[in-house]
Amino acid sequence: MTNDNDCVGKKRQAGLAERIYLALKNDIFDFRLMPGEHFSENEISERMAASRTPVRQALFWLEHEGYVQVYSRSGWQVKPFDFTYFEALYDLRIVLEMEAVKRLCMMSAEARREHLTPLLAFWCDAPQMAPGKTLSRQDEAFHTALVRATGNSEMVRVHVELTEKMRIIRHLDFTREDRVDATYSEHAQVLQAISQQQMEEAQRILTAHISQSKAEVRKITLHRLQQARLQPVSP
Repeated sequence: MTNDNDCVGKKRQAGLAERIYLALKNDIFDFRLMPGEHFSENEISERMAASRTPVRQALFWLEHEGYVQVYSRSGWQVKPFDFTYFEALYDLRIVLEMEAVKRLCMMSAEARREHLTPLLAFWCDAPQMAPGKTLSRQDEAFHTALVRATGNSEMVRVHVELTEKMRIIRHLDFTREDRVDATYSEHAQVLQAISQQQMEEAQRILTAHISQSKAEVRKITLHRLQQARLQPVSP
C-alpha cells in the first residue's frame, strides 16, 4: 500500500517545482535572468529556499520548452536569443495560418459563422482593451482558433508548439499602446475579410499583421535587453 504521507510529500514537491518553474520563467521573460546567463542548481535552491529536487524538476520543464539548457554537470544557461530561429518560427506560423484562412473561407456560411462568432464578439463587436499579459493570451487564442477551425489536429499541435516557443519574445508586442491598438484593428480586419469570403484580402492582412509583429518584437526585445544590461546590479 502507498503511504499517505508519501503521497502528500510528492504533491508538495510537485507544487513547489511548479512554483519554482513559474518564478524562473517570469525571471527569463522579464530579463532578470538574461539570455546567455549561467547559474547553478545550488544558486536557485538558495534563492528559492528549496531543495535541489524540485529545482531540478523545474529546470527540466524549462529545458523541454527551450528556455534553458544544461551547461555543465550542475550548471545551466538561459538560452541565448537566436533571432534567425525566432523569425523562422514566425514564417512557419504564416504558412499554417494562411492555410487556415483559406479553409475558413471555403467553408459553408453556417460552419464559418460557428467558428467566427466568438472571435467577432471579442475583437469586433464590443472590443474591451485587455491589459498586456491578458491580451497576449487572447492574441494567442485568436491565432490558434483560426488553425483549430481547420479540424486538422496535426496543424493545431504544431501551431500550439510554435506559440509556446515564441512566447518569450511575442508577449513583448503588447507592452506598447500602439501595438495593442494595431492588434485589435488588424484582427478585426482579418475576421471581417474571412466573414465576406475575401480569401486573398484576409491572407494579405494576416501576413502583414504577423510580419509587422515579427519586426516590432525584434526591436522591442533588443531595446529591453539593452535596458536590462544597463540596470545597476543590486549589492
